[in-house]
Amino acid sequence: MTSSRKTPLYQEHVGAGARMADFHGWSTPIFFSSILEESKSVRENVGMFDISHMGEVEVKGEHAFALLQNLTSNDLRAIEQGQAQYTTLLNEDGGILDDLLVYKISEERFFLCLNASNTESDVNWIADQALQYPDVEVRNLSRHYGMISIQGPNSESLLKLLTRCDLSKIGYYHFVVTVVGGHSVILSRTGYTGEDGFEIFCEWRETGSLWKQARARGKSFGLKLIGLGARDILRLEMGYPLYGADIGPDITPYEAGLGWIVKMDKPGGFAGYAALEKQKEEGIKRTLVGIEMIGRGIPRAGYPILSGGVKVGEVTSGSMSPTLGKAIGLGYAPPELAEAGTPLFIDIRGKMASAVVKPKPFVSARVKKPALPEQGERESLILTRSDREEK
Repeated sequence: MTSSRKTPLYQEHVGAGARMADFHGWSTPIFFSSILEESKSVRENVGMFDISHMGEVEVKGEHAFALLQNLTSNDLRAIEQGQAQYTTLLNEDGGILDDLLVYKISEERFFLCLNASNTESDVNWIADQALQYPDVEVRNLSRHYGMISIQGPNSESLLKLLTRCDLSKIGYYHFVVTVVGGHSVILSRTGYTGEDGFEIFCEWRETGSLWKQARARGKSFGLKLIGLGARDILRLEMGYPLYGADIGPDITPYEAGLGWIVKMDKPGGFAGYAALEKQKEEGIKRTLVGIEMIGRGIPRAGYPILSGGVKVGEVTSGSMSPTLGKAIGLGYAPPELAEAGTPLFIDIRGKMASAVVKPKPFVSARVKKPALPEQGERESLILTRSDREEK
């Protein structure tokens, strides 16, 4: 049996008493104190996550834009330098190979953040597609970068103590290359929680130093360390799909409620275009719905969803929501049963538990969208350290 890989913060987690477990080949903290307590801290205050298991890839070259525009379902023309875009990589059947963020550093240089479970396959697939563009270089930088996420209403206040960067000028889904805690980082106003927050990419060997500084500065805020258990609950409350649970190669963006990141009108189409065009014309037969339990019982992945005594789908994710004080979940059901308020039943180990369809998100997002700098100023903010040295 192959041992789990360790993030640059592994010893920090062990020292903090974290409950560790394998997550897609990585030894990661599931919780430090309790999952419910950690979830509450992010919603009400501020929490810090180690997400160094995520994959990072650089795509650069004269035709880098053309390559990624052909491979992703969203339209990269919609973003400028210093912006990030949520999108998907699709197979020829329209199934989701991965959902990811694309960071535009320049017209010829992009940075991708991938799911840990798909990093190797994504890199190989992108590199294969890049063969038609000899000038494009695809580099897997996952062993070069660690990644820290600071999320919650007080995330900006905490981060201000670690950087001179004017955080008010970083809009939602925007990023800068700056200095935090004395280290050169990519700092983006993004997250997987629905709260205001930041994700920080820093050099692998410097991640521990940045983590320690943030912990020290965070004491005055009551900062809590957050494990993947709470992260999963927070994203579930927002209705965000999890790859390998709610989405995968046999699920299309239209079925997953991600049609908003499919741009069928962009020139040249993209991988999976024909399949999605056909599905759009014919209609979908299943859709991802929000589920709220009535009474006791938690909907767990794999539990059957029933209507009129007949199985109509399955739960894909579920948990108790500490914010709502109710059990919630996601699952696939026919579109005609997707309207809010539709009664359903969940088969929980042979017992029929009442549930109702709820709109997503279950909890309202509270991300900030501050005023943005002018274009020229934005371009100066995203210069890399090497760019600055050259200047």
